[in-house]
Amino acid sequence: MGTDVVRAAGGVVWRNGRGGEPEILLIHRPKYDDWTLPKGKAEPGETDEETALREVEEETRLRCALGRELGTVRYHDRFDRPKQVRYWLMQPAPDSPDAQADHEVDVVRWLPLKEAAAALSYEHDRHLLEHSF
Repeated sequence: MGTDVVRAAGGVVWRNGRGGEPEILLIHRPKYDDWTLPKGKAEPGETDEETALREVEEETRLRCALGRELGTVRYHDRFDRPKQVRYWLMQPAPDSPDAQADHEVDVVRWLPLKEAAAALSYEHDRHLLEHSF
């Protein structure tokens, strides 16, 4: 049995909402019936930064700019493999289309920071979000 770590990356995608309060983009994945942050596994030869940008665009159609790195979340996936996900703060590029569900996602939602934290399905996502701003 291998002990290879599944490498993934994603983003805490945000925009200015009413009164300048950050709004966070959450995704719903019907396969898992969860609300989470956009992320996904790295492809061979891809950097974590490239993975994060590609996965966010695949799942939301947003072209984003990387901000500061937020850290790495570690857990075991549904196959009990160790997984690590590096996250960056991201904002949509000025010329990016509006966020839309795409790929493995059926709904995308912009929520104020506190509402987004409450809506997330996983404690590790909430912890990351709480320490992002």
